Amino acid sequence: MGTDEDYLREIEGKAAHDPYYYTKKKKKKTINNLVPGAVIVGAGPSGLAAAACLKERGVPSVVIERSSCIASLWQQKTYDRLRLHLPKQFCELPLMPFPPDFPTYPTKQQFVQYLEAYAARFEIRPVFGQAVVSAELDEKLQLWRVTTEGAEYLCRWLVVATGENAEAVMPTIQGREEFGGDVVHTSGYKSGSVYEGKRVLVVGCGNSGMEVSLDLCNHNATPSLVVRDTVHILPREMLGKSTFGLSMWLLKWLPMRVVDRLLLVISWLVLGDTARYGLDRPRLGPLELKSLSGKTPVLDVGTLDKIKSGDIKVCPAIQRLWYKSAEFVDGRVENFDSIILATGYKSNVPCWLKESEMFCEKDGLPKRPFPNCWKGECGLYAVGFTKRGLLGASIDAKNIADDIHRCWRDSNYSPNFIQKHL
Repeated sequence: MGTDEDYLREIEGKAAHDPYYYTKKKKKKTINNLVPGAVIVGAGPSGLAAAACLKERGVPSVVIERSSCIASLWQQKTYDRLRLHLPKQFCELPLMPFPPDFPTYPTKQQFVQYLEAYAARFEIRPVFGQAVVSAELDEKLQLWRVTTEGAEYLCRWLVVATGENAEAVMPTIQGREEFGGDVVHTSGYKSGSVYEGKRVLVVGCGNSGMEVSLDLCNHNATPSLVVRDTVHILPREMLGKSTFGLSMWLLKWLPMRVVDRLLLVISWLVLGDTARYGLDRPRLGPLELKSLSGKTPVLDVGTLDKIKSGDIKVCPAIQRLWYKSAEFVDGRVENFDSIILATGYKSNVPCWLKESEMFCEKDGLPKRPFPNCWKGECGLYAVGFTKRGLLGASIDAKNIADDIHRCWRDSNYSPNFIQKHL
């Protein structure tokens, strides 16, 4: 060990009070980034929730984030008119509610303010600009070795918090290179104001596609909406309550299929028969479909009225693109100036996490279904992969903190424990 012994004694004491101490020292790579607690990959809402819950249990953590800010998806890749689709009480993170003066459905800006206040309250200081290249278990040390473009971290516990929406899904469309107009993903869309007077084709009829179409319509564009599959559209509120809140309450007393039938009856009374407008419903009810496939029903915020009035046109799947036009599977060809891809996001975990037991290689999601998807083997955890939004992430974060705390309390883990095995 030589001259490193005094250095190790010094940093062991300091790291006990400051889990970020190792990342601040610049002496020896494998020493600088020994983390006495957990490494959390991702500084979105899920990663912040996990860090706060660990801190509340007395376990230190280091949050690493590839971008330059917390909640980069919300801050950099969402449109201006976005609001939470669920009431705020279902979207708050553990240990800290939303401010009482926030509206029922906070705006994008208000949600970011809440997350920044959350990080400040729990003194979560992510290390930004740390895109993970690989993370794998060191069999000799039984520690996770997390390598970024500029550093390496060794930790006993690794929490994957990059989420289901890490990378934009860009579908392959025949003739795209011939189109000639703008083709952007919703991650690059901010406002319909730049499309005023233009004919815009929106591909995808989830919540984002529906809301972007409405935004375009409100900015005097002419949107058409590609609906490639069946979709459940529900009013955002039913009987004076949020549809989601009403669903959760009914599920306490009734089977899921019965609740689905009630939701569809009320939806038909409020919205009418959506199939008349090219929006056929799936065979399974909205809650059952969500449970089995993760496909979220659309909560209508006014788009359906624009479809009914003809201001937004519904189109079938695209066969191929031509110059400034699209040919649909029914043979129709229509002209468009721009295309917006509301085709969602996907996990990027398989690109960097070197393990095959917990995460599926194909889609980057945990193999075990909710509620058992948060824990893997050898100190590996996942938060925010439940397909149940922020409510699911909060449940994961609490479970992870409790589990790591038990290991932390019952072990003699310390930086010197690692050093003895190096």
